[in-house]
Amino acid sequence: MVRPAGRRASALPPYARVVSRSFLAVGAALVALLVAGPAPVQDAAGLIGIVAALSAVWFGALRIAVPADRRPWVHMGVAGLLFLAGMIVRAAVPGAGESPPTIRSLWPDAFVVPGYLVMGYAFASMLRRRRADDDDPARSDALLVGAAAAFMAWTFVMSPTIDQSGGIDPIRVANAFFPVLDVVLLMLVVQLALAGGVRAPALWLLIAGSGTMLAGDLLFMLRDNEIADPSLTTINTLFTGAFLLFGAGTLHPSMRTLTEPQHVIVRTLGKPRMVAIALLVTVPVVVTTVQSMHGPLDGTVRAALCVLMIMAVLWRVVRSNDSRARAESAGRRRATHDALTDLPNRELLTETITAWGDRAAAEGQEISLLFIDLDRFKMINDHWGHRVGDELLCAVAGRLGAIVRGTDLVCRIGGDEFVIALASPSHTATAESLATRVLAEFGRPFELSVGSVVVSASIGVAKTGGGAQALELIRDADTAMNKVKGSGRNAYALFDSSLRDDVRDRLMLEQALRGALERGELYATYQPIVDLGTGEREGFETLMRWEHPELGAVSPLRFIPIAEETGLIVEAGAWLLRESVHQLAAWRAAAAPGSRPLHVSVNVSVRQLRDKALVGVVREVLAETGLPPGALWLEITESGVMEDLETALATLDELHALGVVMAVDDFGTGYSSLSYLNRLPVGVVKLDRSFVSQVGTGGSEEQIVRAVLALAGALGLRVVAEGVETEVQRDWLRDQGCELGQGWLFGKPLRAAAFTSA
Repeated sequence: MVRPAGRRASALPPYARVVSRSFLAVGAALVALLVAGPAPVQDAAGLIGIVAALSAVWFGALRIAVPADRRPWVHMGVAGLLFLAGMIVRAAVPGAGESPPTIRSLWPDAFVVPGYLVMGYAFASMLRRRRADDDDPARSDALLVGAAAAFMAWTFVMSPTIDQSGGIDPIRVANAFFPVLDVVLLMLVVQLALAGGVRAPALWLLIAGSGTMLAGDLLFMLRDNEIADPSLTTINTLFTGAFLLFGAGTLHPSMRTLTEPQHVIVRTLGKPRMVAIALLVTVPVVVTTVQSMHGPLDGTVRAALCVLMIMAVLWRVVRSNDSRARAESAGRRRATHDALTDLPNRELLTETITAWGDRAAAEGQEISLLFIDLDRFKMINDHWGHRVGDELLCAVAGRLGAIVRGTDLVCRIGGDEFVIALASPSHTATAESLATRVLAEFGRPFELSVGSVVVSASIGVAKTGGGAQALELIRDADTAMNKVKGSGRNAYALFDSSLRDDVRDRLMLEQALRGALERGELYATYQPIVDLGTGEREGFETLMRWEHPELGAVSPLRFIPIAEETGLIVEAGAWLLRESVHQLAAWRAAAAPGSRPLHVSVNVSVRQLRDKALVGVVREVLAETGLPPGALWLEITESGVMEDLETALATLDELHALGVVMAVDDFGTGYSSLSYLNRLPVGVVKLDRSFVSQVGTGGSEEQIVRAVLALAGALGLRVVAEGVETEVQRDWLRDQGCELGQGWLFGKPLRAAAFTSA
């Protein structure tokens, strides 16, 4: 059940259930006295019942109903007071209660008729608050029930009454009018039941009360019109019972559900309901055919009621058809549009490209796709949360939609992936111009709830004259976008066939890499790290290599990124870590007494830092080998750490607690070296080879290297210079106070067997 915003449900009074049960017991006793008690007792029981019922309605309205939903119940109480006023007038005014009726019999009706109207308004208010769905057939079914009941009441009760009087007697017509009002009330309350949702005891009590009142009014009319002679006791019992049922319904705790919004589920038409609808339609038709007319008025009323029933059935059919059409339309939109941004999704994009392709060649058109991927979107989600990430996606959707033509299509086909599809004359550069405008738009900050946020985008552009399939065009644009990602982001690239060849080669390489570890194709190589001051070997960096039986030696620059993206690096990295530590333990065990203790440095990937098993692997291999934790260096890249800083810091802190030495690889090439270096639990920085290659010749890089060495010294960090290839570089670094070096000058990466004297 859904309660609208701003409406608060108060707690149910603790005495509500006790009061309800007590009233039902008292009501049953009063009805029993009305049926079987002596005349004086019957009169007293009737009066007590009416007063008790009115008290119950007002008590329930003021004490049990939710204050925000109190009004319909108050209207019921007002209707009850009007009914009571009519009874008092009938009893107090001479001739008002005579049978057959006189003109004074209409005086009580001045109160009773408004009472019916107020009661009807109360039921209608309840129905409006429950708010049955527009597609729910309850309204048409209730109208059908009411029309059928009115038809039967007119045919068998009202029409004979008017006919036998020899004309239209206003008094008799007025008396015959009350069952019609009862039918309207019954129709409203039945609609509450048919509208679905909670069918609580209070609802059934109101239905029973409406039905009982209808029966009482029918008998009263038959008695006044001298068609039948029911006892006054029976009529009074029915009216009092109806009041008591209304009071019981108002007192019952479930009365709150009658004014609360209900979640309605429209189900298939069951056999009982289908049979009931069929009877409601066919019985009046049969009666009209068999029962003779009492005159033009009778025929007109019967025909009007039959038409009303047919219209109710037709209304039901039309609404059912419209409901199905709306459901199909809504389902189609859900299937073809993104739920967050309401942009077309991949399915609609594919359909549109296919439709355009059928006429592109004939009209000299060129179909272009701009595949747009937000750069480092994950960092925004991780830093500010997914709510802000969703804000950004919606803002991007709005900005892209504002810069395209009305004939272009902007789609969201993935988490942070958008596509713009456009058709233009083949001799123009519309797509390239649009890509430039998109990049310019991303240069402006996005105003989000957390403030101004700047994000760049990588764009791949693919074109076709109509011959390519939609999925191929999307794939080609995606391939071009990935080229931009690999080239530094925040740009666009056009697709060409060579990129497709690169993708094919990469896929073949990925398939070959899977299982390479199990097949023994991966192996470890070791490159010495030396003390620049003494020339002694300080340790080794372990590097992973791959020898494929058909492809031969595969460059790490090719297979390591693939292993990172696919997650294969986690298993391979754990293997390399174990291999390295066991090898170092063997070298240290075989070393001559008094020799310099060696360390081993192993690269740890971004994927491994995110994997919670890394700390356990390190702990286990140190325990297995007995290697001192300080002899194991784990190399990380600052750019990798920054992809998921909080997770990386948690893992690094645990590794640092084990005593393992953390080293920052490729230092100086990241975008946050100085700002985050102090946050990382590192003991070593490895100066990138791009700086080392220029030292010793008086180049500008020397100032940067001096600054890094000074910074490391201030922070108490050791420095390893990577890529040392000449004696000039070695000597210059040593003179500047650099402690350690690594590079081809000291040895290439080789298998462990090459270092027999390690």
